[in-house]
Amino acid sequence: MGMLSSKETPVIWRGPMASRLVQQFFSGVVWGELDYLLVDLPPGTGDVQLTIAQTAALAGAVIVTTPQAVARTIAEKGLRMFQPVRVPVLGVIENMSSFACPHCGETTNIFSTGGGEEVAQDLGLPFLGGVPLDPRVVVAGDAGTPTVVRDPGTPAAVAFREIARKVALEVARSNQAERGGVAESVRVEGNAVVVRWHDGPEDRFGFEHLRNHCPCATCVDEWSGKRRSLTLLLPTNFAPKKLVPVGNYGVQIHWNDGHETGIYSHHLLRRLARQREEVTSPAG
Repeated sequence: MGMLSSKETPVIWRGPMASRLVQQFFSGVVWGELDYLLVDLPPGTGDVQLTIAQTAALAGAVIVTTPQAVARTIAEKGLRMFQPVRVPVLGVIENMSSFACPHCGETTNIFSTGGGEEVAQDLGLPFLGGVPLDPRVVVAGDAGTPTVVRDPGTPAAVAFREIARKVALEVARSNQAERGGVAESVRVEGNAVVVRWHDGPEDRFGFEHLRNHCPCATCVDEWSGKRRSLTLLLPTNFAPKKLVPVGNYGVQIHWNDGHETGIYSHHLLRRLARQREEVTSPAG
C-alpha cells in the first residue's frame, strides 16, 4: 500500500480499513492468469492474516523465521493461527541464515546456526531452505531486477531457486492430500442447505436447525461457550439469502431476517451431521 501513496504520506490505518483493502485486492483486482500469487504478510497474527484466510482459499502458507531463538515462538504462533482456518503450512524458511561476502564469495554464519531447521523439525514441517544476507539482493531489488536474473550464481539466488522448487512441490502435495473434511460445495436446495464433501457424501441441514446452531457471538457466549437463550421469531419464508465461502474452512450464511454474522466451519457442519446420525441410528 505504501507504493500507492506519496513518499511523504504515511499509511496509518486501523484494522477494519486494512481488512477491507485486503478484501478488495483479492476480489476487486483483475490479476490475470497466474501460476502463483504470493502475499508477503507482516509479522504476527492479526486482522490482516485472518482476513486473508477468510477471503481466499489459500493453497498454503510458508513460515519465515530467523536464526534467533526468540523467532521460534513467533513461528509457532503463525502455525497455530493457520491450523484452525485449515490453511496448509507448507514449510519453514530461515532468513538471514548466514552472510555471503560479495567480494570473496565466502559464506559466514554470523548468527547461530540451525535454528530454522530445528523449528521445522519441532513443528513437524519441511525445511524449505535458508536465505543468506547478501548485499547484491538489495542492489538487484533497487534496480528492479530479481537477483536470480541479475546474479544467478550467487548463494542467495541459488537458495531462492531451490526454495521455489520445494514450495511448488509442497503445494502439489498439499493439493493431492486427503481433503475429506473440506466442503466441495454448499448450496440451497428446497428447504435445506446441502453440503457436498470432497470425500463424496452429502449432508442436508434444515434452515431452522442451522440457525439454532449459529456459532456467532450473538448466539454463543464467547467466554463460556454456552448458547444464549434467544427467542427467535422467524418469518414464515425463513431461508438463507446468500451463502459466502470463508477461506478453506467454512461458510457464512446470510439469513433473510437480517442475521448474517455466523460462520459455520466445516468442522461444525461435520459434527452436526454426525450428531444427527447418532440420534437417528437404531441402538445396537
